[in-house]
Amino acid sequence: MNELFGIHHISIVTSDAKKNFSFYTKVLGMRLVKKTVNQDDISVYHLFYADQKGSPGTDLTFFEFPGTRPTRKGTNSISRVSLRVPSDQSLDYWNNRFDELKVSHQEISTLFGHKILEFEDFDGTPLRLISDEKDKGVAGGIPWAGGPVPMEHAIRGLGTVTLTVSHLGMMRSFLTDILHFREVAQEGENILFEVGEGGHGAQIIVREDQNHMAEVPGYGSVHHLALRVADQDALNEWIKVINKTGMPNSGFVDRFYFKSLYVREFNRILFEFATDGPGFATDEDESSLGRTLSLPPFLEGKRELIESQLEPLDI
Repeated sequence: MNELFGIHHISIVTSDAKKNFSFYTKVLGMRLVKKTVNQDDISVYHLFYADQKGSPGTDLTFFEFPGTRPTRKGTNSISRVSLRVPSDQSLDYWNNRFDELKVSHQEISTLFGHKILEFEDFDGTPLRLISDEKDKGVAGGIPWAGGPVPMEHAIRGLGTVTLTVSHLGMMRSFLTDILHFREVAQEGENILFEVGEGGHGAQIIVREDQNHMAEVPGYGSVHHLALRVADQDALNEWIKVINKTGMPNSGFVDRFYFKSLYVREFNRILFEFATDGPGFATDEDESSLGRTLSLPPFLEGKRELIESQLEPLDI
């Protein structure tokens, strides 16, 4: 079976690239592994934060759209994103850190038997730290050694993603019948699905909400969720599978750092299938990831124009 490996990356909308860079590197201690532009709108940044190596499954990305409105929260949305930390004790560290740095957060609680700490960034992006202490499944990444957070508490990848939908049955069918996720647990309104090896790096929580309007995206909204496939051959097989469903999709897309397919499922949530390679070190050494503006070859001829439109991040 052409099985998915888990979560590849998650892309979010931010209002301000400078503030975004400061928050995710200096507060959360993630590494900026690629500074580039949105390939569909080259006037704005696309920033990638990940682990030390920029490994698949650790990558949180942001499109900067200055002047956009705040998100109007609602159903049919990717409603919370998790970041993995090593232990329950790590959440105590982060609770204190958030207090000191005045980051909006909730109290430490439990979700499907794992300790969590929910918080928001300056855009109101709904985030969650999740403890890997009892986790089994897809391994986490290697935290950034050059960051401000001690390695024993540092973020090590992407964790369970929560989706809120108006039609639970349709999402369940999409996940289980088409993507081959397994339904493994239920806790209140939350239903847990996992794929591949399972664990936090390969889990999606789905909850139904038929009482609210669909989310109206703006800054702080999650744009899409990408799932890991092995390589271009595997991606081509998924293109055939998705085409048979009749769901609207992008067909093959070359993002240079990975190859992709985009599809909107029945609740209008955008999913991406992304290959593990070639990776972020294809045009930069691992030691210097994210320090300069990287452009794929098909945009290199527009470098002067692109750089003239971007405000430096002062890295």
